[in-house]
Amino acid sequence: MGIINRVEHGLAKAVHGAFARAFKSEVQPVEIASAIRRAMDDRAALLGHGRAMVPNLYTIELSATDYDRLGDYEDELSDDLVAAAQEHADSQGYQPGGPLEVILIEGEGLETGVFRVRPATAKRPGSDTPPPPRSAPPAPRPTPSGTLVDEQPPSRPARVNPSARPWLDISGDRYPLLGSLTTLGRDESADIVLDDPGVSRRHSEIRVTTDGPHLVTSIRDLNSTNGTFVNGERITSVRLEDGDRLTLGRTSATFRAGRR
Repeated sequence: MGIINRVEHGLAKAVHGAFARAFKSEVQPVEIASAIRRAMDDRAALLGHGRAMVPNLYTIELSATDYDRLGDYEDELSDDLVAAAQEHADSQGYQPGGPLEVILIEGEGLETGVFRVRPATAKRPGSDTPPPPRSAPPAPRPTPSGTLVDEQPPSRPARVNPSARPWLDISGDRYPLLGSLTTLGRDESADIVLDDPGVSRRHSEIRVTTDGPHLVTSIRDLNSTNGTFVNGERITSVRLEDGDRLTLGRTSATFRAGRR
C-alpha cells in the first residue's frame, strides 16, 4: 500500500476513532488531501525533461468551527498531509518550488464543512540557513527492569500562527510573510518566486519587524530594472499599510496586515 493510501486509510480510521468527536460531519482530512493533489495537478508548470514545477505551500482556509475542532491536531494533520502531497509529487514527477508545507488557518465567510486551498510557491524562511547546534539531551534513566526512560519528552519547535502574520494576495493566492525578511524576484533563490519577465532576479524585499505588540511591515526596492511601485508611486523604501497595492513588473499584489 502506497503512502497516500496509508495516510488516507489512517486518517479515515481516525474519523471513526479517537478523532470522531472532533470531525463529525465537518471537514474530513481525506478531503483536504484530495484537494491538495488536485491543486498540485492544476498548477503544474512544465519545466522540460519530463519534469513540472508545482506549488510547495498549501494554505488551507477552514471555517471557524472546523478550525477550532482541528486545531488540536494541526501538527499531526499537517505532517500527514505533507507526506501525502510528497508521495503524489514523486509519483507524478513533479518538482515542488521549495519544501512542501501545509498550513491550517481560519478563513473568512466559510460555512462548516467548506474549505479553500490556496496553493503558492514560497521558500520556507531561513531554509538556506543551517539550524543552530542543539544541546545534548539528558541521559536516559534506567528503570529497575532495564528499560530506558527519557527524563524529558522531546520538544517541538513553536509554530507560527499564519493568520496573525501579514501576507500578500497575488492573483488570488495567499503568500504568508512568515519570516522577518522575504525576498521577491524571478530567481529561484527568492522566497516568493514571480514568473514575470518584467521582474528582476532579486527585485524587492519585505521586512517584518515588531513595534511593541504590533508588527510593522516595509518594502524596499533592490535596485530593480523596472522599479517597485506602491499604490502607483515608485518607491525606494516605504512602510506598508493594509490594502496597499504593490506592482513589480507586470505582477500586482495586495498587502494584508494579518489578524490584529
